[in-house]
Amino acid sequence: MSRGVLVTGASRGIGRAVAVAFAELGDRVAVHYGSRSADAEATLAALSGSGHLLISGDLADPAATEDIAGAAWRGLGGVDVLVNNAAVATTADGHGVPGVSYVDWQAAWERTLRVNLLGAANLTYLVTRRMIERGTGGRVVNIGSRGAYRGEPDHPAYGASKAALHALGQSLAVSLAPYGIAVASVAPGFTETERVSGRLSGESGAGLRSQSPFGRVGTPAEVAAAVVYLASGPAEWASGAVLDLNGASHLR
Repeated sequence: MSRGVLVTGASRGIGRAVAVAFAELGDRVAVHYGSRSADAEATLAALSGSGHLLISGDLADPAATEDIAGAAWRGLGGVDVLVNNAAVATTADGHGVPGVSYVDWQAAWERTLRVNLLGAANLTYLVTRRMIERGTGGRVVNIGSRGAYRGEPDHPAYGASKAALHALGQSLAVSLAPYGIAVASVAPGFTETERVSGRLSGESGAGLRSQSPFGRVGTPAEVAAAVVYLASGPAEWASGAVLDLNGASHLR
């Protein structure tokens, strides 16, 4: 049976791969994006099947987040799966303590937490409340990060936001289980996407690949496969899990 799936930050990278994977299963996908409209259009064009739609909005804005949830629910005829993928990601310059001013430090934390944590928390609230009212259960899958455990010394706000997202998922897994809603997270290691392609060349790229004993980095398709499983019916018993997906580059 076709499901309604909302994927945030689906204009490219992991989000696009996740959207494509669900569409290949015959699901209807709402492709959310923040500002990359052309990339989001490309994602939409890559989806097989029908019933898909584009939704734009700033997850840092609680009012805009309400609009995103409402548009997805109406456009899909209900949301069965929410994938919280959108995030303010790491940048080349970073915001480590030694290299930024106090003003820039505060700005990095506020911007990152508003999207990566509060945006995901607000959207999850809005979608799962509707799932509860509908009474047919659902799935929520969060895209976290290896950085929540391994540390992000140059991007501490990013690492902290992903650790908090994992914790949010585990709290909600307990509170939403009585309503048939399972919540789980994926914690990818370094993944080859358009955004980080420049970091995979030369010595930098060799260093990143050497972090895994497989001698490579991950792919968006591998993350998408994990998300599809965690959103499946048989994965209800994985609710509360945080799945490490890093090619043994960090073990805990």
